[in-house]
Amino acid sequence: MTLHIDVEQSPDVPETGDPRVPSRSRVVSRDLLDRWAVERPQKTFIKFDDNGEEWSYAEFREMVIRTALGLQRIGVAQGDHVLVWLPNSREHIRIFFAINYLGAVYVPINTAYRGQLLAHVVENSDARVGIVHGDLLGRLGEIDTAALTRLVVHGKHEGGVALETLNYEDVLLPTEGRLAAPPVRIEPWHSQSIIYTSGTTGPSKGVLSSYLHMFSNAGPESWPFVTENDRYAIASPMFHIGGMGPLFTMMARGASVAFLDRFDTATFWQSMKRTEATVMFLLGVMASFLEKVAPSPADRDHSLRLVFMVPLAGDLAAFTERFGVDIYTIFNMTEISSPIVSGPNPTVRGICGTKRDGVDVRLVDENDCEVPLGSVGEMLVRADRPWAMNSGYYKNPEATAKAWRNGWFHTGDAFRKDENGYFYFVDRVKDAIRRRGENISSFEVEADAAAYPDVQEVAAVGVPSDLGEEDVLIVVTAKPGSSVDPRALIEFMAERTAHFMVPRYVRIVDELPKTPSNKTMKQKLRAEGVTEDTWDREKAQVKIKSHRFAPAAKQDPAG
Repeated sequence: MTLHIDVEQSPDVPETGDPRVPSRSRVVSRDLLDRWAVERPQKTFIKFDDNGEEWSYAEFREMVIRTALGLQRIGVAQGDHVLVWLPNSREHIRIFFAINYLGAVYVPINTAYRGQLLAHVVENSDARVGIVHGDLLGRLGEIDTAALTRLVVHGKHEGGVALETLNYEDVLLPTEGRLAAPPVRIEPWHSQSIIYTSGTTGPSKGVLSSYLHMFSNAGPESWPFVTENDRYAIASPMFHIGGMGPLFTMMARGASVAFLDRFDTATFWQSMKRTEATVMFLLGVMASFLEKVAPSPADRDHSLRLVFMVPLAGDLAAFTERFGVDIYTIFNMTEISSPIVSGPNPTVRGICGTKRDGVDVRLVDENDCEVPLGSVGEMLVRADRPWAMNSGYYKNPEATAKAWRNGWFHTGDAFRKDENGYFYFVDRVKDAIRRRGENISSFEVEADAAAYPDVQEVAAVGVPSDLGEEDVLIVVTAKPGSSVDPRALIEFMAERTAHFMVPRYVRIVDELPKTPSNKTMKQKLRAEGVTEDTWDREKAQVKIKSHRFAPAAKQDPAG
């Protein structure tokens, strides 16, 4: 299709003289699209797993400009917040970049939201225009839609909401017109997105991010081992930074992405081969799922060269040997910018790497006082580059002030640091377990339980003990087609887990409770506590041998 769309350009203004701030052509979506369409017009930006379709940089820019013109015609302007409530799709990708091409702010929300949670994020977003999938439209009819006045609906729908509704095909696919330039040149520090992080104990908070924050989060400086020659496989939803972030940071490299419908253990390696993907992020239990599939020739018949594994768990050397990939790990959050990054193929479970250049990191106690080397403390982070981390929680000054107190961002995660500068993840501060004078990492307990062949997922929490403090409860799901014997699981763990960390209680469930962003709701498991169907190793009289080290009696040097 030939487009007849004239694109106005904003008046040029000088770049900042600060060497810490990259040029617009490296950071701002609009400038990146314009740049690569000239410098690398035929290079593939996206390859889709479902049918092998490929979009070049030149083709993609035309798609984005077409969609941006449609948005502009329905009133979207620079600085506006645009709500996007769509599953991963070709349309969603175009809309994401089109919103930013106008200098507007992309506000994706979780497709699982409904009711009070949906009402909260709609109100918090301040969006006047929303782009919504037809199957989700009815949920908006059940809530106060706050500032929303106009919806663009993709797919069939039956109405049900008292707002102006427009069809996607009618308004976002024009073929001619004039796209006005943003009144102000889009700068690296301008707002690019608001990403909602679903809290496990309170309402979702909207992380306000600049272009420079998203660039610093996982761009070529923070992850130098991911290059312009790589193709990053994306299976995470675009309302999550794991979905939208790589789309942007791979464009910042002039690189490529493979777009998957979802993560599917059974077809994972075939998808990697079909899309010629070279990089993939294995989050949570993804790596464990792959390890538990029976070995096959597909394990090595693929193009993948590098995986991120977060958290780092399992037999890492065996994973590398079996699948022929290098393993990296990091510590990162939506709010920050990869302060801790590993080298290739770390060997110690729980390690996250060392501090990268451009950030400062401290481990502190509850009063923000630095803890001694080797002790556990909450990680605090700040960056040398302005705008390299979040710009606060949108319309939530209390949460922003609490997170940014004393000039450092408080991650809420507990770490320890060794004498070589390596950081080790211990736990979420609120999830640490205290048993009989010992601090226990729920992460370590979960890693050992997940190694049991029949366990699919696991969550460890502390529950009140008759002796004071807490006992350890693990809640597990079984691998499909398998069942978990609590006694056998505990005996398995006793051979590899510090004796004081071996759980007292085992509860088997069909599925773990999750937030809309797929985080385990540990507070719900803690509240439910020891249920009638929970197995108790003390009642079952399973004894755990102490592994405490007793040194031999010292010899008198004099004889």
